Formats: sequence, C-alpha cells, structure tokens
Amino acid sequence: MTLPRTARIAILLPCYNEALTIGAIVHNFRTYVPQAQIYVFDNNSTDGTAQIARAAGAIVRNVSAQGKGSVVRRMFADIEADAYVMADGDDTYDASVSPQLIERLLGEGLDMVVGNRVSTEQEAYRPGHRFGNALLTGFVSFIFGRTFTDILSGYRVFSRRYVKSFAAHSAGFEIETELTVHALELRMPVAEVATAYKSRPEGSVSKLNTYRDGARILTTIFRLFKSERPLAFYSIGAALFALLSVILAEPLADTYLRTGLVPRLPTAVLCAALMLFGVILLVCGIILDAVTKGRVEQKRFAYLAQPGPMLPEHD
Repeated sequence: MTLPRTARIAILLPCYNEALTIGAIVHNFRTYVPQAQIYVFDNNSTDGTAQIARAAGAIVRNVSAQGKGSVVRRMFADIEADAYVMADGDDTYDASVSPQLIERLLGEGLDMVVGNRVSTEQEAYRPGHRFGNALLTGFVSFIFGRTFTDILSGYRVFSRRYVKSFAAHSAGFEIETELTVHALELRMPVAEVATAYKSRPEGSVSKLNTYRDGARILTTIFRLFKSERPLAFYSIGAALFALLSVILAEPLADTYLRTGLVPRLPTAVLCAALMLFGVILLVCGIILDAVTKGRVEQKRFAYLAQPGPMLPEHD
C-alpha cells in the first residue's frame, strides 16, 4: 500500500534544546514522508533549536508551559491532520520506518501504532531504563489488561479520532503512559512495529532523569488506577481495613464469648471505626465506578465524533 495522496499527514516533533539533532531529523522525515507537514514544537529552548528547525523547513510553534506533556497537549489541540506521527527531536528514532507506521495505521484502520524500540547499543537503551520500562509495562498490563511491550516509546502514529478524544493531564515524560492508557481504556484498535533505536549523537544530552521521571510515571499509573478502576482501587483499601478490624477484634470476641465482658473498650471502638471506614471506601468505589463509566462513555462519543482512518478502497 502507498500513502493516499489526499491523506493529511503531520510530523510532530516536541523539542527542548535539540540544536545538534533537529536539522537532521527534519531532513530525514522530509525525505521519507515528503507530503507531510513537519511541525517542531519548541519548549523554551535556549540553544537555537527553533531557528535551526525553521531553516530546515519545519513549521515552528513555541510552547511556554514546560514539559513534554504540555507540548503534546498543545500539539494535539493545534494541528489538523488524518495521521499524526510523533517522534522525539533527538534523532534516536528511525525516520525511514515512518511510512510503514502510517501505512499500517491507514491500511488497517487503526488508531495508534507504536514504534517498539529495538536496540543493541548499550548507550541508546541503558539497562536501568530497560528494567524500568519492563516494570512499568507489566504494571500497566496488570491494571488495565492487554497492553504493549514498550509503553514508553516516543515514536507513535495516531489517527485523528485518537488525537481529538485525548484529554492530556500529564505535564512531563509520563505522558507516554497516559497515551497508552487512553487507547486501552477505549479499546481502540492498535498495533506495534519494531523500530531501530540508536544512541544520541556525541554532545547531545538526554533530558530524561531515570529516578525522578520513573517516580513520576509510577505516580501517574497509581493516579490512573484510582481514576480509571475506582472500584478495584477502593475495594483493596476496604479489604485491608476490614481485615485489620477483624484481626484486632479476634481476641476481644474470644474474651466476650468466655466472660461476657468487653474489657478493652478503646480497641473495640477502633475495630468498629476501621470496619466502618472500610465500608465507606467500598461505597466510594461503587459510586466512582458509575461516574467513571459515564466519563468513558463521553470520551467514546468524542472519539466517534471524528472521522476514522482512511481505509484503502477495494473493488
């Protein structure tokens, strides 16, 4: 399949201080997807990234709110297209694969195609990052069911209906986790394609902090678990408080059955309070579960309000 000439394709490149690489990546995407509009969203760079991108032929937009999540929110709001290719501006992703990703999206009527990073370079994909990615991917799979093998990849292609139904909340690098959960939540048709992942060129510095951003991603997963699976989340809390109440009450019940007395009244009051709190948590979970289902339905309506990917015509 060749890319439809009528398809509007946008290349979206969020950037922060990528002067060493942005010219090359704009050139590469222009070579492999010549019909696409290339947008560079500069996030307060101080090294001339915006000027270099503009000179390379990209359309440059400035985003003052710091953080990749803020940039993605702005990109999705401002750009109109049929297929959106998002990649980092550090020249670590293989632009030659982008036509394959776009063809997969449009040809199969998908809403998101993720470039699953494959690398043999130690510096490109450090062991700590591999382990953290595997841990987070497993956690998301446990909470939300079917998922991807690389939920933190920054190389993705989206349909218009995905982009216009995505309400971004994250501000930083945890945005990739939220992008994944949005697709899983609405049960969108998605796919993964293996893509080469290379190390940054010499002199280019990663903006990712392993521990700080890893903690933020874990916090995001915890928050998403609470907001998207409230019944399961609050049921766990309710079960823990109920169990603690039963454990503390067991010797009291034994004493009462033998003597008919309750000598430790404060402990009895605590047991009753813990059990009551557990019941309250369970009720909160039931109510919020109904609210969440209504919110997901509204997201689904926003998703269905947009045209789907351009499927190829068959005789």
